[in-house]
Amino acid sequence: MAGCGDPGSGGGKTQAPASAGGGSSCAPVKGDQLTVLADDKHLQNSDNVVAAFNQEFASAHPAAVEALNAVAAVLDTKGLVEMNKEVDLDHRTSPEVAADFVRDNNLAAADPSAGAGTAVVVGAADFSSESVTLAEIYAAVLDSAGFSASTQTIGNRETYYPALVSGSIKVVPEYAASLADFINGRVNGADAPSISDPDIVTTMAALTPLADEQGLTMGTASAAQDQNAFAVTTAFAEKHGVGTLSELAETCGTGLVLAGPPECPERPFCQIGLEETYGLRVGQFKSYDFALIGQAIRQGDATVGVVLSSDGSLAAG
Repeated sequence: MAGCGDPGSGGGKTQAPASAGGGSSCAPVKGDQLTVLADDKHLQNSDNVVAAFNQEFASAHPAAVEALNAVAAVLDTKGLVEMNKEVDLDHRTSPEVAADFVRDNNLAAADPSAGAGTAVVVGAADFSSESVTLAEIYAAVLDSAGFSASTQTIGNRETYYPALVSGSIKVVPEYAASLADFINGRVNGADAPSISDPDIVTTMAALTPLADEQGLTMGTASAAQDQNAFAVTTAFAEKHGVGTLSELAETCGTGLVLAGPPECPERPFCQIGLEETYGLRVGQFKSYDFALIGQAIRQGDATVGVVLSSDGSLAAG
């Protein structure tokens, strides 16, 4: 999620063209619906949702780990997008959406007494409603297993990570690549090379022993990802027959208008990555606050833009 930097500020600032504008085929196409183009050359790292447990708690209560691994087995990006839509756009509460997810996926634990009433605080980051909804899912499943679970929104990773290690919170929904690089930075210094990878198996293989050394136990990674992605309008995708970033590069080798946060032109997972990995040449970059990028694409102010892969608006017709 940090591939293009933290959400920027400002909006509509335009960078001079990086190369000669080319091809009218790359002109933006207005539309109400966005389509995420597949990252078929694996530019982005694997920010899959995964439960991170306090190690002492996980060792004492394997039933809790088993219960949340069952959540991971059914959680995918499509489901995450839909839940975010229900909370952010349909204005349902996170507990309501979580309860539906647990019921619809038959996630109630088989043994309702396994937790023996043990109190469990499930932490949630405050960056979006997504983390809160995931924490509510975890709490509901743990309750069904006989634990006494509650949720607590506890700030950003710098705030909740020490609480998780100390045990004041027992588990938190995390993102594999971001957590791997966060812990690596704490252990090996801020300039340490990234240990995350586009392949989730590789990322988890690097993260798991490092987390273990820090007093954490990692659950099984889900298929759900919340990471940087590149979107066009569905109308553009259908007009030009593009579904992947490679196909976009073939159609629009030069001349496209890219919308992103201010840091995008200097970030390896943003404009630099599009150019070096896919061979795209951006004709014009437009800087927006992260929350405004989707609207810029829909209005035809940009051909393609940076979004989050689990953005609830991706499910909105």
